[in-house]
Amino acid sequence: MTENLSGRTVVVAGSTSAAGAAVVSALSKAGAKVAAVDIREDRVRELAAAHDNVTGYTCNLADMDSVNELAATIRSELGPVDGLIHLVGGWRGGKGVKGQADDDWDFLHTGILTTLRNTSRAFFDDLIQSPAGRLAIVSAESVASPTADNAAYAAVKSAAEAWTLAVADGFEKDSEGPLSSASLVFVVKALLDERMRAAQPERKFPGFTHVDVLAEAVVDVFDADAGELNGKRIRLGTSSKATADAALSGAQR
Repeated sequence: MTENLSGRTVVVAGSTSAAGAAVVSALSKAGAKVAAVDIREDRVRELAAAHDNVTGYTCNLADMDSVNELAATIRSELGPVDGLIHLVGGWRGGKGVKGQADDDWDFLHTGILTTLRNTSRAFFDDLIQSPAGRLAIVSAESVASPTADNAAYAAVKSAAEAWTLAVADGFEKDSEGPLSSASLVFVVKALLDERMRAAQPERKFPGFTHVDVLAEAVVDVFDADAGELNGKRIRLGTSSKATADAALSGAQR
């Protein structure tokens, strides 16, 4: 059990994805009270039933009023929030720049950026007042080297990174006393889970980060120093034990 997570309340947005389920499981084992949030009620209920200290919530995170209601409910039932792990997303691509469809842009912008804006605003005061407040998102290496076919996805991910780093600046400017909260970005080539391996057993998935490595890193950031984490982009590798502390040595401000 991680000392800094024991009894703390952590919201996992996008909790029923493979990455979300892995993070929920790791946080639960570390002693956190986990608010597992997703738009799919049946899968949230199933996820919550499978773990200790996990409460499921259904919410349309693209709607600010709904998010504010969610935040109030979580505070009432679980207490002030100490962590927000934003894993809501998806992928859409197109053929070249002209092939970037408006529907795909709306899907990506709403699912990735709008949900991040809404949740980070709703829980900002909780996180900055927490002795171990953490906001983390997962971004992609393609942000640094976007392609025409991947233009919309890379652009929205880039905006999500900018928003997350702006929250980091907000933590620094609005904190009273020593900084105890951190907003950070995990960077991966792509995420890997066991269903992907089973579907393509012959494939090696070079450079992919397993969702269990992401989950370990999420747990680790609650033990790391907020001043060293805040505003960082942390590249996660492919090893089975990639800790946030080790990744910090290669982090970029």
